[in-house]
Amino acid sequence: MNTRLAAITIAADASVRDALRAIDRGSVGLALVVHGGRLVGTLTDGDIRRAVLGGATLDDRVETYANPDFTAVDPETDRSWILDLMQARSLRNIPVVDAGGRLVGLHVLGELISGEPRPERALIMAGGRGSRLQPLTEVRPKPMLAVAGRPILERIVLHLVGCGFQHLFISVNYLAEQIEAHFGTGERFGCRIEYLYENASAPLGTAGALGLLPDAVRSAELPLLVMNGDLLTQFSPAALLDHHVARGNVITVGTRDYLHQIPFGVVETDGDRLVSLREKPTEGWQVNAGIYALSTGVIRRIGAGAALDMPEVISDCLGREEPVGAFAVEGEWLDVGRVSELRRARGDAP
Repeated sequence: MNTRLAAITIAADASVRDALRAIDRGSVGLALVVHGGRLVGTLTDGDIRRAVLGGATLDDRVETYANPDFTAVDPETDRSWILDLMQARSLRNIPVVDAGGRLVGLHVLGELISGEPRPERALIMAGGRGSRLQPLTEVRPKPMLAVAGRPILERIVLHLVGCGFQHLFISVNYLAEQIEAHFGTGERFGCRIEYLYENASAPLGTAGALGLLPDAVRSAELPLLVMNGDLLTQFSPAALLDHHVARGNVITVGTRDYLHQIPFGVVETDGDRLVSLREKPTEGWQVNAGIYALSTGVIRRIGAGAALDMPEVISDCLGREEPVGAFAVEGEWLDVGRVSELRRARGDAP
């Protein structure tokens, strides 16, 4: 157990007074009640207040007032699911228990959405119309489509904030008002959000919004993280940015392995002679994951209002013989660009 967890953990036969002291020590508004190492109840300062108003004394045993119907997760539960639980049940803390019910940790909301601060900024491209997802996108922008009760774009924002990003930009165009109404200034998500507004009649493509960034960002020496607004991913931005800087790249492209099984036997021939036969082989390629690190020297070359796609930016850098790198994006990654991918993300039957 870490120091804080030990501070807020009390035995079932402890007193209400002991519980108050534990809550005060831990500074998370919660005491955890254990018996034989197993978590048997939780107790908030509100629980104690209601107990005292109902006639409890500070010397009463705490197990009488602890809540045995608590929400807990196992150590393998991923961060996005924990955030969903917290939002759905209005919780600020969720204990972690192992398969035997033993207390092993505690998730705190403020810490889940506030990682070690990073100085870089991030830009999320969220202005596309999502034509391949119609009719779902006729009244809602693609990044605001929900997966497990939370908009895709909110999952991206929370992931970046949880990885330490404090200042985000979101490029918006189609149904921009819905995105801005949901995220506002970013304060309730633990960050600062600024919007880059594209002209509705003149979309800027997948890279043109870079020309709308304020001069303070365009002139900074720090690289910029750029990612598409329709990705479900738990990649490490820190690893990508550190790789980008270490290799001296002007652009680093996040990549994924894409595998495709050919549903036929593949033959190789020499004239009319069969040389080899491979039955239903799986071929693989590295594909663009829609996640990039860009040095600001590249960004400064992009003029405001110029329609531009990221492949054009990359090709220009290659033409200048500048270093362009690739970085393998590990972990969860899904591009929700088609109805089939959205169904997969939602766990629906194909």
